[in-house]
Amino acid sequence: MTGPRRAYVGLGANLGDARATLQQALVRIAALPRTQLVSRSSLYRSAPVDAGGPDFVNAVVELSTGLDPLALLHALQAIEQEHGRERPYRNAPRTLDLDVLLYADILQADPVLTLPHPRGHERAFVLQPLAEIAPGLQWPGRGAIEALAGAVAHQPVEKLRP
Repeated sequence: MTGPRRAYVGLGANLGDARATLQQALVRIAALPRTQLVSRSSLYRSAPVDAGGPDFVNAVVELSTGLDPLALLHALQAIEQEHGRERPYRNAPRTLDLDVLLYADILQADPVLTLPHPRGHERAFVLQPLAEIAPGLQWPGRGAIEALAGAVAHQPVEKLRP
C-alpha cells in the first residue's frame, strides 16, 4: 500500500462510564502508529439496536492511516481489549466497540473484515456523526451520507453536550 489512506471508525460504549471510555479510546486511536486523527464527531446517545441494555454513547472519527485495513482492525481490537471488551453473544452490551466503517474506497467481504461496514449505512448512530465530520461523503454502493441519514431519521439519536 502506498501512503496514508482515509478511514472512518465508529466508537460506541454502553457499560461503565461510556463517555470517559470513548475519550480514552480517542487518545489511544490518535496514538496508533502511522495514523493521524483528522477529525472527530460530537458524542451521541442512542438506544441499543436489536439488543437490550443501557443507551450507547457513540462517535465517529476520521483517520489518515498507513496501516492496512486488517492491521487497523487488529489495533482497534487491542484497544477494545484494554477496556475489558467481552463478546459473550451477538449485540451484547459492551465496554467499548470500535468498528472500521469505511477504509478508502476498498470493498471487501471476508470472515474477518467486511468493508464498508455491512450495517453502518442502516444506523443513525453511525450516519449522524459521520455526516457531521464528513458532509458530502458517499457510502460506497449506497449513496450520500446525508440521504442515508434521512432514511433512518426515525431511529432516535441525541447529540450530547460537551
